Amino acid sequence: MTTVRIAGAGLTRFGSSPDRTGRDLFAEAALSAREQAGIPRDDVDEITYGNFMGELAERQGHQGPIMAEAAGLDCPATRYEEACASAGVAVRAAVTAIRSGRADVVLAGGMERMTNQETEDTTEFLAIAADELYEVRAGMTFPGAYALMQRAYLEEFGGEREDFAHIAVKNHDHALPNEYAQYRSAISVDDHLDAPMISDPVGLYDSCPITDGAAAVVLCSDAYADEHGIDAPIAITGTGQGGDKMALHDRAYLNRTPAADRAAEEAYADAGITPDDVAVAEVHDCFTIAEVLALESLGFYEPGEAVSAARDGETTKDGSLPVNLSGGLKAKGHPVGATGASQVAELFRLLSGDHPNSDYVDGTVGVTHNAGGTVASAVVHVLEVVA
Repeated sequence: MTTVRIAGAGLTRFGSSPDRTGRDLFAEAALSAREQAGIPRDDVDEITYGNFMGELAERQGHQGPIMAEAAGLDCPATRYEEACASAGVAVRAAVTAIRSGRADVVLAGGMERMTNQETEDTTEFLAIAADELYEVRAGMTFPGAYALMQRAYLEEFGGEREDFAHIAVKNHDHALPNEYAQYRSAISVDDHLDAPMISDPVGLYDSCPITDGAAAVVLCSDAYADEHGIDAPIAITGTGQGGDKMALHDRAYLNRTPAADRAAEEAYADAGITPDDVAVAEVHDCFTIAEVLALESLGFYEPGEAVSAARDGETTKDGSLPVNLSGGLKAKGHPVGATGASQVAELFRLLSGDHPNSDYVDGTVGVTHNAGGTVASAVVHVLEVVA
């Protein structure tokens, strides 16, 4: 099977950029990825691009051709929408295109512009990733939805607010040296516990911020890399995608994420690895409970066991399995349509030795976990140093 190599990656700084357009943000990330890859523009066969709420936030649909032009490319471009997993799906589509032989080089990425709206409007826009008929009309928001999931977790497995505080503290600490992170500021457990409650038991510091940003990666086949002398020792060796019922009330339980279970199982089988082979992970921590559920779905912990992982120092930068060395969604930021590609770009930097936290990676295999909504959709990628 064709090996899909990462030839280059580009990121904007995540945060508030209300005066920049979405195409401007994506152009920065895409051009940076193209420059690092050193691949001629005419060799890029297609673009796979993730975006969730462009029609609402920028009143712009049909974004694929716009982003191709912004990236300086003249090739087919397709937008992928899977809520917060949009860019993860876009990367997966790029991998599939190269493996199938349809393409040798694909630019994959995503963008979201969110801070140009009032907070209540952005919250309303994000809510459409839930079930409009049965959840949104009843007033469901994502802090409320994840609060229900956290309550269900605590009721069955136990845990304390301090456990979740340590997750937030860890991810803020990891973000400190990351020049692309939205929040490069440390917080303490007391800061977390004293912060306002958003939707009990989800507090302010359990929640990711509203973010503008873009990310892109240039992927190529191993045959193309060999023929053109492209130095690309890191590959996406596994990819998987899973789904679940949209509305929480239709699911068998609230405290597990079967969509991510299935995505992880497929990605591991695709790469020929097990969870024990993984040295580092970037997971979808839109809320601190989401990191707990991700770690269990990825097979690093049994159900009910991941809640204390950060508190016990296992997932910190000095731990046995560093998680979210970028700062995660919690501190690096969460421009929803870009997050999946951002995770791949950050893990690429970490495995390449080019990330300020690369020294904490003791191994050659990493995974990304990108979820949509309340994990009605999930995408997992395995990255490896293959030389």
